[in-house]
Amino acid sequence: MAINTIMSLIENKECMEFLRLGVVYVHLVACCVAIGLVLTSDIAMVRDLLKRKAFTEHDHAHMESLQKSVVLALIGLWVTGAAIVGIDYLDKGTEYFMNPKLQAKVIIVLLLTYNGTLLHRLVLPAIQKAGSLLDLGFSARMLALFCGSLSAVSWMYAAMLGVGRPLAWKYSLSELLMAYPVLIVLGFLTMLVLTQRAKRQNTPLCRSGPMQARTTPGNAQEPASLALI
Repeated sequence: MAINTIMSLIENKECMEFLRLGVVYVHLVACCVAIGLVLTSDIAMVRDLLKRKAFTEHDHAHMESLQKSVVLALIGLWVTGAAIVGIDYLDKGTEYFMNPKLQAKVIIVLLLTYNGTLLHRLVLPAIQKAGSLLDLGFSARMLALFCGSLSAVSWMYAAMLGVGRPLAWKYSLSELLMAYPVLIVLGFLTMLVLTQRAKRQNTPLCRSGPMQARTTPGNAQEPASLALI
């Protein structure tokens, strides 16, 4: 009985359209939440980077809450995205999977998921332990910058593909992803310039100490040596 009811609902195109509309709405909300969290965290990171602000207990708690929220949003995107693909498959058949735009979105979301795993398991704990992005070792800092750039670009690129209905079937997969690695490299170079600038501003400079006369017990004068500050 239940199976017959489900089959009748699936065959009802109007019902499936409303179902798809509801799933797309939830998918869009999850995407907006994730992008908002990522952008605000990136802006806050750049601001703290320029101020060379160390992590506090409040920052640790906020970072943990942010990680959980982004993970939940990503799970929501996977579930609702899979539901949309399933609904469209029932309507259009296997030919739907040949859509280059769909393939591009799946590739980017897979990379985003793997990159998110690296961020939450390696990068963010390392930053919390070091107290600042600038205090990380060279390799760890480069990994953090690359993962952060890939995350920000991937979220925005996936959103662009999601709303770009005219892109479907019009461009090949390589054409759709042509700008993706370029934007990641540009984002990485931008963050690299910012971190190098911040390190120069906060690195002690070599200065010459003033030549001062010191009086010895024998009333002899000795020049003070130069000091590195």
